[in-house]
Amino acid sequence: MQILKCRDKKIELGKRTLIMGILNITPDSFSDGGEHNSVQEAVKHAKKMLEEGADIIDIGGESTRPGHIKISEEEEIARVVPVIKEIVKLGAVISIDTYKHKVAKAAFEAGAHILNDIWGLQYDKGEMAKIVRHYNVPVIAMHNQNDKEYKEDIMLCMKNFFKKTFEIAEKAGIEKDTIILDPGIGFGKGIEENLEVLSRLHEIRDMGRILLGCSRKRFIGTILNEIPPHERAIGTVATTVCGIERGVDIVRVHDIMANKQAAMVADKIIRS
Repeated sequence: MQILKCRDKKIELGKRTLIMGILNITPDSFSDGGEHNSVQEAVKHAKKMLEEGADIIDIGGESTRPGHIKISEEEEIARVVPVIKEIVKLGAVISIDTYKHKVAKAAFEAGAHILNDIWGLQYDKGEMAKIVRHYNVPVIAMHNQNDKEYKEDIMLCMKNFFKKTFEIAEKAGIEKDTIILDPGIGFGKGIEENLEVLSRLHEIRDMGRILLGCSRKRFIGTILNEIPPHERAIGTVATTVCGIERGVDIVRVHDIMANKQAAMVADKIIRS
């Protein structure tokens, strides 16, 4: 087990699987775009997720779905900061889902506790790492690439990516054990790559703690005869249980209750 300090909060890794609830303040996210755009609606949904058992609320202001439209840092900040300021009042542990260091800085000033970076500190030539070090926050570092071609074994490519993340972190003075690894399901990967990574998650466990984010993603819909995102909760639960069996400590999901219950049962079997 590991106690991870998150500014004025703490999370405990290893005792049980933690549930990270997804809160997208976007008009175009693949599953819940436009549902929580106002501060009032965002806070209402955050309260619901906390009541259902979410341990962390992950707030994002720019969709990163395939084909997404990039927005300016200013617009992203305008979306997330008012929401963070209100959700902090609920006592929640908040992660900011961004790869832009100026957005991260604004989010931490507003009270966020954790960075969730889809480019694993590798997007901006070390600037994000400086922000992380300054605010002394944990990092969720996701594996990513711009295409789906892998010239070497996919898990070897992932390990090499994370080694680069660790090098950037070390240079900035960030402790390795404050970095949580995300295999990046659906990012630079097709359905076959996603399934292979899921089956081999245990191979990166010796590099660090793992967060898994499969919630409602396209590969689940494909397996289940092209059902729409809001009908993929049960398929997501399957990935949660498989992930826990392979060493995952945090799952990032839309459907809190279903995944919380599945994790509680899986933990009793696997962590006992």
